Amino acid sequence: MLFFNKGSKSSKLEKKQSLKTAVMTAFAASALLFSTISGSAAASIKFTTVYHVYHNQQYIGTVSDKEVVEKIVKEKEDIFKDSMKDMDLKFGSNIEYIKEQVFNSTANNSETVKNLESTIQLQAEASAIIIDEKPIVFLENQETAEEVMNRLKLAYVTQAQLDEVEARKAVPTAELPPLAENETRILDVRASKNVSFDIEKVTPDKIMSVEEAVTFLQKGTLEEKKYVVQEGDVLGTIANNHGLKLVDFIALNPGLTEDSVVKIGQEVNVTALKPYFEIIVDKEFNQKEAIPFANETVDDASMPKGETKVQQEGKDGERSVNYLTSTQNGTTTSSVVTSEVVLSQPVNHIVVKGTKVIPSRGSGNLAWPTSGGYVSSQQGMRWGKSHKGIDIARPSNRTIKAADNGKVVSAGMDGGYGNKIVIDHQNGLRTVYAHLASIDVSVGQTVSQGSAIGVMGSTGNSTGVHLHFEVYKNGSLQNPSNYLK
Repeated sequence: MLFFNKGSKSSKLEKKQSLKTAVMTAFAASALLFSTISGSAAASIKFTTVYHVYHNQQYIGTVSDKEVVEKIVKEKEDIFKDSMKDMDLKFGSNIEYIKEQVFNSTANNSETVKNLESTIQLQAEASAIIIDEKPIVFLENQETAEEVMNRLKLAYVTQAQLDEVEARKAVPTAELPPLAENETRILDVRASKNVSFDIEKVTPDKIMSVEEAVTFLQKGTLEEKKYVVQEGDVLGTIANNHGLKLVDFIALNPGLTEDSVVKIGQEVNVTALKPYFEIIVDKEFNQKEAIPFANETVDDASMPKGETKVQQEGKDGERSVNYLTSTQNGTTTSSVVTSEVVLSQPVNHIVVKGTKVIPSRGSGNLAWPTSGGYVSSQQGMRWGKSHKGIDIARPSNRTIKAADNGKVVSAGMDGGYGNKIVIDHQNGLRTVYAHLASIDVSVGQTVSQGSAIGVMGSTGNSTGVHLHFEVYKNGSLQNPSNYLK
């Protein structure tokens, strides 16, 4: 449709009435003048015809010939038709002419054409996608509008799944068969807001292609704004300066993480994407799942404390489960179990644990061998050679205690170790206590966890008063830190 910018109704009517009054006055004056002129003189007078141009009661100008206006309308019409051949363009004209015969022409063709070109607009009949009663995008026709919605849905389901949903909606009373094993069935694909279609008349520049409409509805924009990183920029400041949360800014820029460092001149996306609606997919599916077995411990008073044995190996059970889930733009928003069938029961894993206390047998849990203190030197390479244990210094008193129940297998001077005690805990573990000032136990003696076995000192190759403590398991050196409470 062709239309012109409108003024207020009162001003339009006033202008038209004013002009009509002027025209009628001119007619009356002409008639009066003509009647007073003699026949021969009247015959020599020449009148000029002009046309006053209105559109929707708005005065555009005065022309000498209606063809001046019609030519402009036709030219503009042809230009749009050539550039938009496949579009259903609608042309209409509420142009009116008031013809007047005057002695001296008041027509100004160029000014009228100029006014006409600046106000005339072309409209096309388009199919609008209406979201919550508001037209958001315009397409050439209903078919392309439906294609846009179809493409948005196909980002989350297949065409076959979508076709199945539409076919099912055509027969809403049809009962669905039970789900087969590992079957997935789409129940519905819909927009998160109320979406409808309608016919609207808009200027052609507002009509989008399918691709543009899909992008616009997904992101809320056709063109994503970019930012070039400047000196001193970090992710947090860039995001904050553009009104974005850091997590949202990172989501806009695949490849970036919270630990990323941006470089000067690097281009990043800072568009806050706000889709007009999201696609909700309701589906149900069946899957087999393991039912985890439980761990069970049984005490056995006849078995030494610290010993365990497996009485029964655990085995997972199995169940067939039906789920009903909803996703919104691919993110799961709800998931509920609608039914389940247990296919096999789980079998508990049963471990027998010994509780019998044997004075010469340790539990495997080593106690701290001094009264307080701290580790002054860890196990590992030290001064170019291996340090086999840990050093404990500055206790509240210098009493050395057995780390667990066991039997003393060595007690005495041993070269660089100085005074040394070795306790066999009868469970694969042995502990070594070195640099003692004195030894309070003897070989063959049974000791209990926490009992005094000597006094801390600095005998042997020692840099000061401390306890050198080692742990062995089945003859292999261990890190004491992994065993001490």
